[in-house]
Amino acid sequence: MFPKDSKGEVISVWVRDPKIQKEDFWHSYIDYEICIHTNSMCFTLKTSCVRRRFREFVWLRQRLKSNAVLVALPELPSKTPFFNASNVQHVDQRRQGLQEFLEKVLQNTVLLSDSRLHLFLQSQLSPEDIEACVSGQTKYSVAEAISKFASSNRRFPEEKEEKKINYCESSSSGLGHSSDSSIPHACATSMS
Repeated sequence: MFPKDSKGEVISVWVRDPKIQKEDFWHSYIDYEICIHTNSMCFTLKTSCVRRRFREFVWLRQRLKSNAVLVALPELPSKTPFFNASNVQHVDQRRQGLQEFLEKVLQNTVLLSDSRLHLFLQSQLSPEDIEACVSGQTKYSVAEAISKFASSNRRFPEEKEEKKINYCESSSSGLGHSSDSSIPHACATSMS
């Protein structure tokens, strides 16, 4: 069973499956799959997976910092000038650092209330599109953007309301997990 907080809510996050993506003949980058399993009322989806690259994590940290100036944000793994995408150890160290960053962010109720974080974790919108959505410059809300992504990228069976908590409590997913019993119990503000 996954560890729970006093209200029985849990947020488990995995950063895994690094893949090299080609931008063009000369340029490539690595992106990582971010999977969330939760029964927290703060999240639109209870299970989701998206792919993000390192510079999108840098953007997210900058936005979280500007919106929560009094919150001590966790650090990202350092951006080394000699990072080698074909060096398995370099890639795995970065993956572990990104996972630790997200685990710490998801334990903070102030950060957990930021709509940018939810769009980053549960949609494939670019940082520019996330900003447009959060500032009301799109025809869709935060929840609609997340739901639209989920319906176009369904990796998990559609959940029934009564099964959501049971799914999150089961450890039969086959995934390793990282969670903490100090995960926040509630959202500080609405996500729209």
